[in-house]
Amino acid sequence: MNVGKTAFAQLMEFLPQYEFQKCVERYQGSYKIKSFSCWDQFLCMGFAQLTYRESLRDIQACLRGNQQKLYHMGFRGNVSRNTLAHANQVRDWRIYADFAHVLIGQARILYANEDLGVELKQTAYAFDATTIDLCLSLFPWAQFRQRKGAIKLHTLMDLRGSIPTLIFVTHGKVHEVNLLDELIIEPGAIYIFDRGYLDFARLYKIHRAGAFFIIRAKSNFRFRRLYSQKADKAKGVQADQIIELHGFYARKDYPDRLRRIRYYDAEKKKRLIFLTNHFTLPAFTIAELFRCRWKIELFFKWVKQHLRIKAFYGTSENAVKTQIWIAISVYVLVAIVKKELKVKVSLYTMLQILSVSLFEKTPILQLLSQIQPDEKETDSFNQLKLL
Repeated sequence: MNVGKTAFAQLMEFLPQYEFQKCVERYQGSYKIKSFSCWDQFLCMGFAQLTYRESLRDIQACLRGNQQKLYHMGFRGNVSRNTLAHANQVRDWRIYADFAHVLIGQARILYANEDLGVELKQTAYAFDATTIDLCLSLFPWAQFRQRKGAIKLHTLMDLRGSIPTLIFVTHGKVHEVNLLDELIIEPGAIYIFDRGYLDFARLYKIHRAGAFFIIRAKSNFRFRRLYSQKADKAKGVQADQIIELHGFYARKDYPDRLRRIRYYDAEKKKRLIFLTNHFTLPAFTIAELFRCRWKIELFFKWVKQHLRIKAFYGTSENAVKTQIWIAISVYVLVAIVKKELKVKVSLYTMLQILSVSLFEKTPILQLLSQIQPDEKETDSFNQLKLL
């Protein structure tokens, strides 16, 4: 007798299918589709992410081995390796990109009150990119070096809850700083960058939009000091200066004053120099906000290790982007479930439990609560606060 829902079906119930259908209709994803719908494709690819499947044949074998359970898991079409490969090849990847951003919007609301670790009322974002290497002969569209292919994930992350707010997927030749032009600047927010994004013309656009930035200065940075402010040297702040840029083109790109903070990180024994257009925050808070930028580095490390975004099921640009966006959707979905069910275990542990329990008909909260709080969760690296 079929009693209860599988863990996979329970997990998928947290997805807003109405919003998914709107994304499908936006890009005519159902055009001439008779049996294997976009939703079936999403379920197959989501299943592959949750269970760490290695290939399309692996996905087909796993699902067909549980054929009698597929209908109750939400599948309506026949699962076939060729059908899934064709769907990944031809169905617009923007369907899944838009749906991922719908889930991101839900997650940001749930994590809006998370502790940032710094006393700050404003929203703080970190913007950075990571590179995923590809074989140029298999992925000729992913140009990077002369004999090397790659894609880049450019990510804007809300540091409260470590939720990616925007993600842009480009081929490897696109320089990170160009993606600053794609950002919709939120007035009053703080944007944190590493020194690779030091472009004074683009930073001035952020300044004129009413937002703030914090960025590391380059070693050859030229400036003229106007005056110095009192520095809290007990906390590592060595200098707090109001400056203007030196040089014709630099002054033309950024004609206003800037704040230069020199900070010594005693833990790493390293001196850091920050530039910002925020003149009221304490200098130590500026340094602490930049320290929070490590969350985006951990996010990149985490998704590369625990989601299927380094080995791909297809070689076309559409197939690669489809897989990446569905992987991001799975990450955000599990983060939503963690918050909605008030699960105490880490996201890493949740994924490990789900990977071996998707066909079980145990209530999902019971599955995720089996590890007692006093049991130590082992992981190979530091976890994000969200996780």
